[in-house]
Amino acid sequence: MKIIFMGTPEFACLPLLALIKSKHDIIGVVTQPDRKKGRGMKISFSPVKELALRNNLNIYQPSNINNPEFIRTLKEISPDLITIVAFGQILSKEILRLPKYECINLHPSLLPKYRGASPIPAAILTGEGKTGVTTFYLSEEVDSGDIILQKEEGIRKDDTTVTLSKRLAETGANLLIETIDKIERKEVPRILQDKEKATSAPRLRKENGLIDWKKSAPQIERLVRAMDPWPGAYTHFAGKLLKIWKAEIAYRISHIAYRKLQPGEVADITKEGMVVACGEGFLLVKEVQPPGKKRMSASSFASGYRIKTGSILGGE
Repeated sequence: MKIIFMGTPEFACLPLLALIKSKHDIIGVVTQPDRKKGRGMKISFSPVKELALRNNLNIYQPSNINNPEFIRTLKEISPDLITIVAFGQILSKEILRLPKYECINLHPSLLPKYRGASPIPAAILTGEGKTGVTTFYLSEEVDSGDIILQKEEGIRKDDTTVTLSKRLAETGANLLIETIDKIERKEVPRILQDKEKATSAPRLRKENGLIDWKKSAPQIERLVRAMDPWPGAYTHFAGKLLKIWKAEIAYRISHIAYRKLQPGEVADITKEGMVVACGEGFLLVKEVQPPGKKRMSASSFASGYRIKTGSILGGE
């Protein structure tokens, strides 16, 4: 089968690699345009482009996928199938109808749950015990097309968006090949999504990482894991931003529980880190990152910045 693959971030690389190793013919890879990054504003390729270059694949980088000129290019290439994995642009009705076997998408959630750009952080943040991957036919409404196949994946207690993404990419790569093989054999199911069960997972913004210490310790602990790697969970101390990369719920706090503490107050400092009072319960902050510094243990941060019990995290 002649396939156009559309994808951009690291999550899309394992599915692309699985296609490269399959019997199918990748006639083109479409990815987002190169970006300038870092202090030197050097040109940076997307992970998908780097993988495509290493495998000598034809690469296309339209700034607008729906540009008439690029649509003409797609028509000339004449793919049997277009496969999308975290591409980053919305396809027009004209493109959706272009391939012989339509367009399919690999999405990292069990649709109709968590439609949108950030399904993995959303699943961690809401405390789900499981998530998964879904292949489905693209339609004009985002992530609402007919489901083809799904595969569940458990969410571990220490999973971050980074670790869960890696497992879902691997599971998704296998599911994608199974889906394409079924399409080729015309054995593919089409299951309507239940709109009543649909939930949204919109694109993350920097402010999504701000810790509200009035929330419970379990909620904040999940936020820390969900916001890794971007935008990172953060609070403020002495007017400066402080990122929190690792934390866990603190259970052994009997010696300080009797004290009436305000949310964000440092209740104790141990070798393991800083115990911080929340709206409900306590959080053991284990790894932090001050501005312009590398990540460090919270105990080292407390020592170096002279943080004492009674210090307040939060505010501006």
